[in-house]
Amino acid sequence: MKQLSFIFILFISVINAQKLTPSEISLINRGDISTALPIYQTTDEHQHRTLLSLSAEIDPLDKNTEILVKRMKESLLSTDGGVGIAAPQVGINRKVIWVQRFDKPGEPLEYFINPVIVWRSELQNLGPEGDLSIPDFRDQFYRSKVIQLEYVDLKGQKYSEMVEGFTAVIFQHEIDHLFGVLISDKKEKEKNDRYQKVDAFKKVTF
Repeated sequence: MKQLSFIFILFISVINAQKLTPSEISLINRGDISTALPIYQTTDEHQHRTLLSLSAEIDPLDKNTEILVKRMKESLLSTDGGVGIAAPQVGINRKVIWVQRFDKPGEPLEYFINPVIVWRSELQNLGPEGDLSIPDFRDQFYRSKVIQLEYVDLKGQKYSEMVEGFTAVIFQHEIDHLFGVLISDKKEKEKNDRYQKVDAFKKVTF
């Protein structure tokens, strides 16, 4: 029964994910598919519009999704110290991200398909953030200390996990990209907000 339930959930997820458009497929497969895709910049008007657009779910079983995932990793590795990247940053408004897991041994890079934050702690971190798509911009931002995340892998397997600290900050930053939210705009919206300041790198005793 559990297996049938999982197959049904996977089927519904695939149905909800719109097929990639011909232009998206063309971009994903442009040039050598083993190399990095260019990272979009806010300094380019067309690229900026893409970065501000909402992203749709993607079919994890589509062969082009696997190519996109691999090329996004190469894009992240091509940067100087980047710790995360979202598909809109390579021109594809689809829900795919890469995050460096500072909360795991070896601090691996991991991909996440159709990620959703289903819960956020009220306790906030205040810490510095920059963005691969926004040249010469860095500021302090508030983020939830702990999040609960749901996502699927390239086989369509669904996962749920709790993430905290700096890694949770990276997840929130990258998932913001999927909603067209840039940290430069976030700073303006936060001007009148008040949060409890907590160091992201220290344990909190309740």
